[in-house]
Amino acid sequence: MKTRDRILMKSLELFNEAGERSITTNHIAAALNISPGNLYYHFRSKEDIIYEIFLTYENSMVQALSVPDDRVITYTEKIGYFESIFNQLWEYRFLHRDLGHLLEESPRLRASYRQFARKVMAQAYLVYNALRKAELIQATEQDVQAMIVNIWILTTSWASFVVSSGFFGEEVVLTQRLLRRGIYQIICLEAPYLQNEALERLPDLLKQYGD
Repeated sequence: MKTRDRILMKSLELFNEAGERSITTNHIAAALNISPGNLYYHFRSKEDIIYEIFLTYENSMVQALSVPDDRVITYTEKIGYFESIFNQLWEYRFLHRDLGHLLEESPRLRASYRQFARKVMAQAYLVYNALRKAELIQATEQDVQAMIVNIWILTTSWASFVVSSGFFGEEVVLTQRLLRRGIYQIICLEAPYLQNEALERLPDLLKQYGD
């Protein structure tokens, strides 16, 4: 593996474990057993590392929301969207856990994140439009737009809510299981609009993701 890729992978690991503010480029270099100069040869600053990680996250998230254009979407694919989104949130959890600070510190990241938000919500609209065509949900255009905004707010703030709200107890450490509880919340948002197979399987989904 190239040194540049190793730096990105180790940085992501350290940021997720300790939080971005606790990790310096010296920590990253030491963890990789390379010199700080070697790290700076590939990245001029920690901000550059974070930005590259964000671009990878952005690409992964957009791909996770891809919609088949040659057939009707299936119920299994509908559930797969939830799984894919929250897998990405877990893999890049430091981004949303420290989002306010990261955006405040980096104008470049702030501008790119806004574009990312618009891109993801546009892709989510295609997903929900496909679900309407597949007759898995019954919702007006206004309903879909509102649901997409609410789901965006929920998914991007869920990690922070888990660790700061006290809802899951005092001094909670974010785990993948707790993060995935966000899927339950999305299902609850969707519930009034589900129909046919999606509605029939709603009780099982609530039980699966609510435990």
